[in-house]
Amino acid sequence: MVIKKVGVLTGGGDCPGLNSVLYGIMLKAFDAGIEVVGIERGWKGVLENLTIPLNIAEHDDLHTIGGTYIYTSRTNPFKAIHKLKSEEEKEEFRKNIAQELATKVKELGIDALITIGGDDTNGVSDVMYKYAKVNVVGCPKTIDNDLAGTEYTFGFWSGAQLASNAMDNLTTTARSHQRVFIVEIMGRDAGFLTMYSGLSTGADIILIPETPFDFKKDVVNVLKKRVNAGYKYHIIACSEGAYPRDESLKRDFKTITQETIDNLPKDVFGNPVLPALNIAQVLVKELNLREDIKEEFSKNGVVYECRSVVLGHTMRAGTPNAFDRILGLRYGLAAMNLVINEDFGKMVALKGNKIVPVPLTEGAQKKYIEKDSDLIELRNLMVKIRYKSKEK
Repeated sequence: MVIKKVGVLTGGGDCPGLNSVLYGIMLKAFDAGIEVVGIERGWKGVLENLTIPLNIAEHDDLHTIGGTYIYTSRTNPFKAIHKLKSEEEKEEFRKNIAQELATKVKELGIDALITIGGDDTNGVSDVMYKYAKVNVVGCPKTIDNDLAGTEYTFGFWSGAQLASNAMDNLTTTARSHQRVFIVEIMGRDAGFLTMYSGLSTGADIILIPETPFDFKKDVVNVLKKRVNAGYKYHIIACSEGAYPRDESLKRDFKTITQETIDNLPKDVFGNPVLPALNIAQVLVKELNLREDIKEEFSKNGVVYECRSVVLGHTMRAGTPNAFDRILGLRYGLAAMNLVINEDFGKMVALKGNKIVPVPLTEGAQKKYIEKDSDLIELRNLMVKIRYKSKEK
């Protein structure tokens, strides 16, 4: 077939580098004589036929601008699948929705679709390709970097740098007030952002979802050892999805229970809204109830004061850094090349220093920090060695 018109959408949360992908797509499309249209607001735009032209002559250096020019949303065409019980019902539902989406894509008047998103967006694209043979190519996007099939997703390094900068800056206030700061960092169930930004800034405690923490051992006792070693301020990097071990939750916590976690609201994709737990605030409340910590600080002549800072959407803000600009451009170029070569059902991915196609199915799967990773060892050593090296 001859590809004459391509549609592009961005789904899920925004992150630095989305416009870089769009610009990479537009560069190759213009060179190949292919028209590109933006589908506004993610899957909502497909369902409601919301499109805008993407004329590269009107978008000089779009790759340097943060966010997404064509808007985004968390609209999920498969939302109702969570109400179904049997696998047979779910399978039939997927087929029906895939056919409905295929009809909507045809109504848009496009020959192929490029979807830029995370595991949820790629999951929808994968189902459309499998059950309705829609000409679709995926591009990996998540600020959390928790997407299988690729080394890094664009936006991650910009987000990690923003978090690093924030913790670097907070150090001056922490030092001035002899304060404990608990900094809550994005990461629903993967700790890449917290781990990378925490290690880069030398955070004193790093809590991530992959390794549930023991509040007494990993927080309380570490703070005591640090203050006894002479430290007068402390920065705790805490993923929004970090949570305590079962035994620690039962033993150490007074302000939350397992029921609190079980009753968290769900998003449109059925995922628990972990930011609603406000884990940083929970830890502040729990620490403020600990008389043993206050006594330990007082004994060492240190004022005890604990505050939380939630970085939240500030980590998505601003322009992409150089790495994410280039990665986004390369992803856009590679995605458009797949379309031109009619190599559909694939996602572009970074493998080593090359951009290669992988099955969309891989892009619909998650990845996490492995428990035997050198990142885990580095974190543990950084926490332990610094106070141990100063013990008298």
